Amino acid sequence: MQLRYAFRLYPDAAQQAALARAFGCARVVFNDAVRAREDARRAGQPFPTAGQLSRKLITEAKRTPERSWLGEVSAVILQQSLRDAETAYRNFFASLKGNRRGPKVGPPRFKSRKDARQSVRFTANARWNITDHGRLNLPKIGAVKVKWSRTLPATPTSVTVIKDAAGRFFASFVIDTDPAADAARMPETDRTIGIDLGLTHFAVLSDGTKIDSPRFLRRAEKQLKKAQKALSRKQKGSRNRTKARLKVARTHAKVADARREFHHQLSTKLIRENQGIAVEDLSVKGLARTRLAKSVHDAGWASFISMLEYKAERYGRTLVKIGRFTPTSQTCHACGAVDGPKPLNVREWTCTACGTVHDRDTNAAINVKTAAGQAVSACGAPVRPGAIPAQREETGSHGFPTGNPAA
Repeated sequence: MQLRYAFRLYPDAAQQAALARAFGCARVVFNDAVRAREDARRAGQPFPTAGQLSRKLITEAKRTPERSWLGEVSAVILQQSLRDAETAYRNFFASLKGNRRGPKVGPPRFKSRKDARQSVRFTANARWNITDHGRLNLPKIGAVKVKWSRTLPATPTSVTVIKDAAGRFFASFVIDTDPAADAARMPETDRTIGIDLGLTHFAVLSDGTKIDSPRFLRRAEKQLKKAQKALSRKQKGSRNRTKARLKVARTHAKVADARREFHHQLSTKLIRENQGIAVEDLSVKGLARTRLAKSVHDAGWASFISMLEYKAERYGRTLVKIGRFTPTSQTCHACGAVDGPKPLNVREWTCTACGTVHDRDTNAAINVKTAAGQAVSACGAPVRPGAIPAQREETGSHGFPTGNPAA
């Protein structure tokens, strides 16, 4: 399994200028590839192959006065930019044919130097390395200072240098995990848990534990309002507007980082303590169209469930998603009677069949766990997630019924 480990970079002024050239060259090659394929489509000609694009847009372009500056950066990042364009078209055509799961993907668009996120990727043949003093040595850029928050568990296969909207630089390493080391880090357990996600409490567990919602965005609203008002007063195109925009972006980045750290710590704790985890397959997009939209986005349920998925895959746990239409809040876990829908302000209710007094969220979490066990029994085997792509970063670890889970 592949994961991404991200670390903060602190390039000096000369290295920032070199990275800006690398971002610009990679962006130009990507745009040239998109333009060449669009021209071929309009002319009714077959799409040029990756080899033809590489020869025309990189090798031959370096010899022309208009594109001679492409030789100032590593050729590897230009080749990787062409691969990104190839992948974008492949995903687009797969989406058109219905072979790609998830929402429909549009055709590749031109990149802009004003995009919030800029990145370049160095593979192993770019001859980048980590020096003895802990710096990241990149070709034609130099040895960049890295803030190592932890050690890399294995030798990285590639590194992506990213500049985000807040002007921060990151190095994202792709690591192939070791199944034996993961199994030793997270030994099997016999515990299972059901999780009911909400807004009053971020998560309520079937054992009665309630985890408060941090509401990172709500807590930063006053600061964000002040920064955004200052931005709106600045003249467009001025340097003061650029400074104000960075201040807004940094505030948003702090909120996103705090939320991501909270999700990582909680998901790792749940994966470490439980062999099986059951969650509800929430319709986040649908809930985001209601009056609770801001609170739904602030909670970040989709990101949290995604972390549970890949950590369960990594550490041999079982994650079960139950249907979003399962009446977990309406069913009495003691007798199984369905009491009907209830408004959100009803936090406790009494079962009319058996008289049991229920906490709404705890009862729902118990029903989530019960429904997940029934789903596993119906399938005859533990329900496991599919292939999980590499994540931006991974802080801790990562399942349902005990048995023989895959490592």
